[in-house]
Amino acid sequence: MRRLLQLVLLLLVAGGAYLAVTPPENLPFRVPWQPTQPAPTGERRAPTPSTTLPTTPPGEVTDAALQAFVARQPISIQALRARAYPGSRLTVVRTLSPGVNYTRQVVSYLSDGLKINALLTVPNGIPPQGGWPAIVFNHGYIPPDEYRTTERYVAYQDAFARADFVTLKSDYRGHGDSEGEARGGYDDPGYTVDVLNAAASLKQDTRVNASRLGLWGHSMGGQLSLRAMLVDPDLKAASLWAGVVASYDVLATDWNRAPGEEKRVLDPLNRQSLRALSPNASLEDLNGRPIQLHHGTADRDVPYSFQKALADDLRAAGQSVEAYRYEGDNHNLSRNLGLALRRSVAFFKAKL
Repeated sequence: MRRLLQLVLLLLVAGGAYLAVTPPENLPFRVPWQPTQPAPTGERRAPTPSTTLPTTPPGEVTDAALQAFVARQPISIQALRARAYPGSRLTVVRTLSPGVNYTRQVVSYLSDGLKINALLTVPNGIPPQGGWPAIVFNHGYIPPDEYRTTERYVAYQDAFARADFVTLKSDYRGHGDSEGEARGGYDDPGYTVDVLNAAASLKQDTRVNASRLGLWGHSMGGQLSLRAMLVDPDLKAASLWAGVVASYDVLATDWNRAPGEEKRVLDPLNRQSLRALSPNASLEDLNGRPIQLHHGTADRDVPYSFQKALADDLRAAGQSVEAYRYEGDNHNLSRNLGLALRRSVAFFKAKL
């Protein structure tokens, strides 16, 4: 198994500079039907089977057995749907300097009994009837011990706050001052649980219209947003930027190959298993809830082909998709940031 490359990208955003660390996490997928080997220090593995699959006849795995296996994996959509997401009231940790037309606060909420910090923005003035529409912001991979609540995605969040959306950017467990262990976003359910409890906490805020909730996700946050949308039908729309949103079998074979390395090949059973474990296998359950995609063709961290893969999967599942291709742009869409933000704001205004 190979460690994925750790890359660092500097992005200067109008209105202030900040460091956006946006490489994919280590994702050395161990295909389900190989003997478990000790992982090198610091390396995380994909979900491992909880039991051996029954086969009928010997050597042939039935569809029912495969689905039962997938449902037992904690990261699966089936397992996540079986859990409860009560969230909690948002508790103010500290008040920050306000934005142009909105307040800013570091708040906390509960997820799996853990205190999770988040950055909350609320428009000034009296909420409209029913409350403000709200967006759960899901950031990409940043080394958890380097993460700070107020230092990331400032310009992104500001664009939606200015447009009269409540926004809540969860730190995720193990990030900054949040409790818990940071175990990654692809082979552990923790971050997804934190996103779903963030949404549940927003639903309890009287300033928020609980029927007008959306998700914005970047890179790893795109994967978390897609999975959360499939778990919680109250989440109405998602805008995903440079998302790690290809099916798991594609991630296992096509992500971060070394120069000159041949494409890795999965046998049919492993490909079927990883595909079934992926959120992409459940896209029919969106039931028409809209997805918007943004991706640059020069993205060196998450290939543009991942956007195309999800768009193709959505169409095959009978779902609509609004996809934008940014020629020559990078992982943060630096050259088209303003345009992409305007498109995302317009999308949520139309869909929430």
